[in-house]
Order: sequence, then C-alpha cells, then structure tokens
Amino acid sequence: MIDRAVIKLPGMKKMLGLLAGLAVLQAIFIIGQAYTIASAITGLWEGGTLQEQTKWILLFICVYAGRHFVTFLRDLLLDDYAYEQASHLRNELLQKIFRMGPQVVQQEGTGNMTTMALDGINQVENYIHLILAKIMNMMIIPWMLLVVIFMLDWQSGAVLLIVFPLIIIFMIILGYAAQSKADKQYAAFQVLSNHFIDSLRGIDTLKLFGLSKGYGKSIFHTSERFRKATMSTLKVAILSTFALDFFTTLSVAVVAVLLGLRLINGVILLFPALTVLILAPEYFLPIRDFSSDYHATLDGKNAMTAVNSVLTHPEKEIAQKEIGAWTNESQLAIENLSFRYEDQLALDQLNVAVSGYKKIGIIGMSGSGKSTLINILSGFLHPEDGTIKLSNNQIDSFAQQSWQKQLIYIPQNPYVFQLSLKENVAFYHPEATLAEIQQAIEVAGLSELVAELPEGIETPLGEGARTLSGGQAQRIALARAFLDHSRKILLLDEPTAHLDIETEVELKERMLPLMNDRLVFFATHRLHWMKEMDYILVMDKGQIVEQGTLEELQANGAAFVRLSQQMRGREDE
Repeated sequence: MIDRAVIKLPGMKKMLGLLAGLAVLQAIFIIGQAYTIASAITGLWEGGTLQEQTKWILLFICVYAGRHFVTFLRDLLLDDYAYEQASHLRNELLQKIFRMGPQVVQQEGTGNMTTMALDGINQVENYIHLILAKIMNMMIIPWMLLVVIFMLDWQSGAVLLIVFPLIIIFMIILGYAAQSKADKQYAAFQVLSNHFIDSLRGIDTLKLFGLSKGYGKSIFHTSERFRKATMSTLKVAILSTFALDFFTTLSVAVVAVLLGLRLINGVILLFPALTVLILAPEYFLPIRDFSSDYHATLDGKNAMTAVNSVLTHPEKEIAQKEIGAWTNESQLAIENLSFRYEDQLALDQLNVAVSGYKKIGIIGMSGSGKSTLINILSGFLHPEDGTIKLSNNQIDSFAQQSWQKQLIYIPQNPYVFQLSLKENVAFYHPEATLAEIQQAIEVAGLSELVAELPEGIETPLGEGARTLSGGQAQRIALARAFLDHSRKILLLDEPTAHLDIETEVELKERMLPLMNDRLVFFATHRLHWMKEMDYILVMDKGQIVEQGTLEELQANGAAFVRLSQQMRGREDE
C-alpha cells in the first residue's frame, strides 16, 4: 500500500522513528484510559463512593489529555514534514520540466502536467500525512493492546487475534479492486485535463472553423467518463468501509457476548471483562481509520507515481562547459544539425553562422520548424546530429548553464502569475527597485493599464483576479525583458502570433529598442518584421532553404520571394 518512493524521501528514517515512539505512547495512553475508567466503574459497582473514585477519574483525564496531545503532536510533525517534502517534490518536478522543456510536456500533456504540479502535489502532501500516521498506528497499537487483552483474558484475545488477519485479507482483496478502479479514474482525469486545456487554448481557432460545439460535446463525453470512473471507485471504497465496520462491530459484539456469559457464570471478574470490552473497539480503530481514508491515499499514491514517472524520465547527459558572456566579437556556428520527434524528422541538416550583435529573423509557414529551432537554441531540446561551436567551445547541446543564463525568452503566450502587476514585472528580478519597475512599465507601454487598475501596480493579476488581453500579457513579458540589462541573447517564438495587426504595430515600436546590442533570434510568420532583421533564415519542412539579408533574398527571387507571395495570397502561376 505504501509507495516505495515515500520510504526513500529525505529524513524518512527519523520521521518513522518519531512516529513509532508516538504510536507506543498513544497505545500506553489508550491502555491507561481503559484501566482507569474500568477501575472507577468497578469501584462504584463494588459499593464505593464517587469521591473514592476521584483519583481514577483524574488519572483518566490525564491519560485522555495525553492521548490527544500525542495525536496533536503527531499531526503537527506530519504537517510540517509533508509540506516540506511536497514543496521539495514540486521544486524537483518544475526543475525537471525546465531542463527537459517542451519535450516532456508534449509527451505527458499540458493539462496533465499543470494538474500534476498543482493538485497532484497537494494530493501527494495529503498522502504522505495520512499513510505514515495510519500505517505506523496499525503496525504498533493493535499488538500492544492485544498483549494486554491476552494478559486479562486469553479467550477474548484469541477471538480478536483470529478476526484481525481475516479483516486484513478482506481488505487486501477489496484494496486490489479499489486500486484498479482508482488507476482507471486517474487515467480518465489525465485525459480530461489534457483535452480541456488543449481545447481551451485553441478555442479561437475552433470557433473560426465552426468546430467549437463539436469539441464541447467531446469534453462533455470525456468528463462523463471521468465521472463514471469516480463513482465506480467510490462504490468500492464505500463498500470496503461498510464491510470493515460491519465485521469489526460484529467481532466486538462477539467478545461482549462471551464476556457477558462468563460474567453471569462467575468465570471472569468485572474489572478484566470491562477493561477488555473497552480495549476491543480501540484494537480495531487503527485499521478502521486506515480504511476511512483509503480512497484519499489511493489518489495520493497515483499522483506520486505520476510525479516519479516524470522525475525518473531519462535525460540526456550534457557535458557542461564554461561559455563566456556573449559580446560583439562572439561567434556561433551550427553545422549539419538535425532533430527528430520520435519517427518524424523536424530539423534536417541545418547550417547557420552568427557573430556579434545581430537580429536574426526565422521565417516560414506553420510546421516549418521555427519553434523547434528556437527550442534547440534555448537548450530545451537536444539535437541528434550536428556540430555546435560557441565561443571556441564545441558543445553537443545548448543545454549549457552558462549559455542559458544569458537568455531572455519571450514565447507566444507569456505566463501571467497570480501576483500583482509589480510582482509580475519583477518576477525574475525581485531585487529591482520601484523606479526601475516603473521605468520598465512605461517603456513597455503599460502606463494606460496601470491607470485603469484600481490599485495601480499593486493590483492582483492572473487567475481569479484581473484578466489581461494578449497584448497586455506580451507587454508584461517585454517589461520583464527591459528590466534585465545583463542578458545579451534574446529568443522570441512567434511573440505576436495571436495579436491583431494594430496591437502588433504598437508593440513593435516597444520591442525594437529591446533588440539593440543583443543577439536576437526572432521566429515569426509576419513578413513586416523582416525589414528590421539583419539576417534572415527561411525555413521549410525542417530545412533552411535560403538565408541572407533581406536585399539578398529579394534579389535572388527564390524561396523567400515565393514564401512572401504565399503569405500574401499571391502564389506564382
């Protein structure tokens, strides 16, 4: 039931030792509760006064308080430990996603990765808290109570000892059924999250082609499959809880009947009989607690398995080399570079040579390989073949820390965090002063937005707060870039693809100064940007079919001219 990955968590041995000690203390306090309350009742039954039982009542209150203090302390320790480990796992997951880039997101699905990093880690946190406490209690408390019960009445102990393994076997059988249902439920949830996110991101295109209703029905059917899988899992979980409660109650009832008959016949005294009767429900309590949260632990276990599958995803080992800061004298040469997505060739025999501060335009139709090339340059993807020479260093991949620390990356859809405008702009540079942030906001053209916001730059943005248009989100990305003066390499992957032409022209005026004194790779399918580029790469079907300055490409009358005509809707006859 407990995932092996949980046992391997940092500090687990120490935590298990503490939990074992607390479980022993809790068992002692439970025995003390039974002993003191049985002593008080026996004393009253034998004709003693209530005042004479005061010491037993006070002792009962003390052990009762001690028991609940141990529970409080255990929960406090587990809360801190589970939160710490969940935060560590989330950090590892995000670092893994960052290192592997779009490749792992494409394999696992955007929606699945998002829910895994948010809800999935929260389920793992809950799982760590529940499983450790309940497993440790189930391993220690019943057996300590059973020893005491055997000392008081071996017949009752024998009944409880025989019943316990039967309940465990029954739980295992139902557990496998519940595990199978939970696996199907989690798989349905992954499909639903991926389907929903992908449909949401492409809603504009779906509406344009009149397909939004069809995709709405598809999402409905997917959500219905998830609902049915959830209800099926809950049925098994409820059945197992009911069966466990039934058998444990029946077992306690059998013990009570046997004790009652022997009390009537004078075979056993009241004190041991009453103590055993009080301890019997406590004997089954750990396993009942475990069963009540079994479904929650299954969800957490599945989430942890999914997280570990990403964390253990094989990574290509990249030899790290110290690459100096990019300057106007630096050089980059790419020869015969190729990349493949599984069986599909995405880039084929690319050759590029760049030096100093230049604006490199990468243009081509959708699917030509522009984004793949940007992802190669960012180090998110690793080329299969080819030679890369960078500042007198030959490297296998751009996944070099000293290279990536020099990059500024502006994607099609920059992420707006659930923070204030000020915190969003300064997200990568929290040390920035207020004056620097305000200057970046002004340069990026966000002054009008600030004037509209009720709390100015302190207004919360993102999910559940103020929503932004695509142009406003891009301006925030620009403001982040303006705030960083040290990084000299700028990668832009279709940053204006989803903007109307008026917004794009306005943003263009803001973006051009950002490109000065930098090496810029600008992937786009908008022709007007090419007038601003120093050098142009024309891509088609994963190949650079032509390259040169705008004047050279226009004079050649080859691939670039044909592409321009296609984009303008005037193909050559």
